[in-house]
Amino acid sequence: MAAVESSMIALGTLAPAFHLKDGRGFSMSRDDAVGSKGLLVIFTCNHCPYVKHIHAGLLAVIQMAQEQGIAIAAICSNDAVSHPQDSPEAMVRESLLHKYSFPYLSDASQEIAKAFGAQCTPDFFLFDANLRLAYRGQLDDSRPSNGLAVTGADLRAAVLAVAEGKSPNATQRPSIGCNIKWKVAAAPLTDAVLDAVH
Repeated sequence: MAAVESSMIALGTLAPAFHLKDGRGFSMSRDDAVGSKGLLVIFTCNHCPYVKHIHAGLLAVIQMAQEQGIAIAAICSNDAVSHPQDSPEAMVRESLLHKYSFPYLSDASQEIAKAFGAQCTPDFFLFDANLRLAYRGQLDDSRPSNGLAVTGADLRAAVLAVAEGKSPNATQRPSIGCNIKWKVAAAPLTDAVLDAVH
């Protein structure tokens, strides 16, 4: 498993605007979180072993965050052509299987992942009631290979702080996981290629 870390963009950054849909008919924008105590944006996918490793623990933190008045947006930005297990149809099946109580949004253009500076799955961005970045980093210290229990401790503490109108601890460790599966740009046709075709 090749792993990459989250980019750890600057705390205080305003949440980028987004408006996305999922295959169940849910849609969500950044401004839908206005009036909430905060907004937790999770870049995730179906197939990543890092996501699978923390899945149950993450769902428990999400439930707690919702109970605390935090809005939730889970986003999959992976290229569905190269990774059909992360297609919108597969996302719907995942949502129904686990009875997601939050939107699981498709970022087919990958523009939202780029706007957030998302790098890996999972990648967490927690914004306060003013939609300013309060936490970015790991769920907890557990990794698929280190034998530590999944507790959700880091993200859970940050969520509770934001829900209380406080700033989370500024010492934050990056998340780590599979890289987002970016689309490969088609190479421009050169004169040599065009000559070969004709």
